[in-house]
Amino acid sequence: AAAARVKGKLRVVSSAGEPLNPEVIRWFDANLAAPIHDHYGQTENGMMVNNHHGLAHSVRAGSAGFAMPGYRMVVLDEAGNELGPNQPGILAVDIAKSPLRWFEGYHQAETPTIAGGYYRTGDTVEYEPDGSVSFIGRADDVITSAGYRIGPFDVESALIEHPAVNEAAVVGVPDPQRTEIVKAFVVLASAFKGSEALAEELAQHVKKRLSAHAYPREVEFVTELPKTPSGKIQRFLLRKAEVEKRKAG
Repeated sequence: AAAARVKGKLRVVSSAGEPLNPEVIRWFDANLAAPIHDHYGQTENGMMVNNHHGLAHSVRAGSAGFAMPGYRMVVLDEAGNELGPNQPGILAVDIAKSPLRWFEGYHQAETPTIAGGYYRTGDTVEYEPDGSVSFIGRADDVITSAGYRIGPFDVESALIEHPAVNEAAVVGVPDPQRTEIVKAFVVLASAFKGSEALAEELAQHVKKRLSAHAYPREVEFVTELPKTPSGKIQRFLLRKAEVEKRKAG
């Protein structure tokens, strides 16, 4: 009812924080008749990558957009080399070529992310061929399984597309053979109940949409997910609990 009252009255909507998944984008289009655009920033830096409302450029679903004017954003490998399109690495600010950058570091504390002429955000992304930035995850959220690097966001987005799933959080948990395996924590829609059969159905759902190495080998049904006051999923708490559980077991 609330959506119906607002429908047609919004020109465009902005989002930041957790990356937008395709289901949210579809909901805004169907229920509010308004496009919702993603943006990327940090508390200490403000917005650095945007789908700009005031600048003409293509908007691609799943992309945080393009660098803010006054910033040169790059993707770095572990050695600090700049990477090209479709090569996952750490999103960073080229300090010398970003005249509007204002964050200089933390008060009375070292800022190890500033080194070699770059400020490293700690987030794993990749550039698309058109120059837009696609978010993969926090560096410590990226899962390494059997030599593959898996971004939790892609798995979560696939899970959300299933009608049984209201919310999902994906983490890597220790595994002696694969280094880590993908585990999904799922909050179900009210009409569904958790079962082994549903867990397998969700795993196969992801497997068909992504790849054989990215599907969750474990699915746990929960009533809620740990979040910050601003609504960001705290995957590290889920990961920490899993590590402790395995050590105890």
